Amino acid sequence: MNQIDPYKKITDLLKAKKISFTEIKHIPIYTMNDSVKATGISAEIGAKSLLLKSDEKYFLIVIRGSQKFDFKKLKSVLKVKKIRLATPQEVKDQMKCEIGACFPFGNIVNLPTYADISLVNNKIISFSPGLHTCSIKIKWEDFYALVKPKLENIIQEQDSHKITLKAVPPSKFMDSKEL
Repeated sequence: MNQIDPYKKITDLLKAKKISFTEIKHIPIYTMNDSVKATGISAEIGAKSLLLKSDEKYFLIVIRGSQKFDFKKLKSVLKVKKIRLATPQEVKDQMKCEIGACFPFGNIVNLPTYADISLVNNKIISFSPGLHTCSIKIKWEDFYALVKPKLENIIQEQDSHKITLKAVPPSKFMDSKEL
């Protein structure tokens, strides 16, 4: 199998396409919480990349760092019955990096890539380029143009985002003379 250096491949691609990016060097980080503490970059901007496996197929998902993916939604999108996170060895074999350093550029390692639709609201994303000691920030639109991930609703619904509406008579919130 072809050996690659994900960091070099990603930064070379960004330079070749003349895409502006910011590289942030930091202490080794392994989780999104560590990343927020080390870089000061919000988990809403952080793009978390996860390698998953279904049957004999691998694929990459990209979601906001503050979110969790929904196994049920993902199985429906992929039209599969079983799905699981890749093992540390599978991550090394498929992506040439360690768990916690997965990058969102599935196209450089021939992996189908799915991004949660909520990422389109981001102006900027920050991600690991295959290293625990570096993060890269780029515009979402540049990332999308380079990777062309399939956009799907693949995150868990968060209780904090659910709103319960109660019927309130109009007289309680506005004077009928305002109509």
